Amino acid sequence: MNKTYGEGDTKVRALTDVSFSIKKGEFVLIVGSSGSGKSTLLNMIGLLDRPTSGQVLIDGTNTITLGDNQVSSFRNSKLGFIFQFSNLLTDLTVLENVLLPRNIQHSNQNAMTEAKNLLKAVGLESQMNKRANKISGGQAQRAAIARGLINNPTIVLADEPTGNLDSITAETIVQLMKSMAKKLDQTFIIVTHDRQQFGEVDRVITIRDGRAFEGEDLPHEMEIKV
Repeated sequence: MNKTYGEGDTKVRALTDVSFSIKKGEFVLIVGSSGSGKSTLLNMIGLLDRPTSGQVLIDGTNTITLGDNQVSSFRNSKLGFIFQFSNLLTDLTVLENVLLPRNIQHSNQNAMTEAKNLLKAVGLESQMNKRANKISGGQAQRAAIARGLINNPTIVLADEPTGNLDSITAETIVQLMKSMAKKLDQTFIIVTHDRQQFGEVDRVITIRDGRAFEGEDLPHEMEIKV
């Protein structure tokens, strides 16, 4: 997969020949310095942008062949999102925020029960009827995790999900995501600049200058000796 922005002298290659597969249930980190291309890659996987060339296969579907309306429907049913900021709607309750993806999908069967069960699982059973602006940042991120899981997605994509939290709350959120991944056999792909915060994970993909490398070590041709 390749992604290029601009034309002529302003042409910038954001991703070059990126190719990898992720198995169901894997907890995967995408790491790299600022400007390396990791967020661009997440946007490709999340169908928020399209590659210039190549394919993005999700659940056996080549998403490049989907039209705009199909992409929106596919994204909502197959992908869950967690962002650096929880992006909860402040005029809705915590429960109503979690239900939003199901409402968009017009799939209300068992939705209320499933949303309450998820909020219970992330420790927000007593907060579900509060307005979203009346809970803490850590609680809001827990609600965002529940919202990301409500449609039973093929993949949950998280973009710096702990970047706006203090270290103690961040550790709690990391352990919660790992717990939910294991409990639900849920695939997580997480972009982070703080590799150490996540401890042991299934895989790490390092993005450097728009290229992807398996693992965390510098590729051989980029070794630095002092």
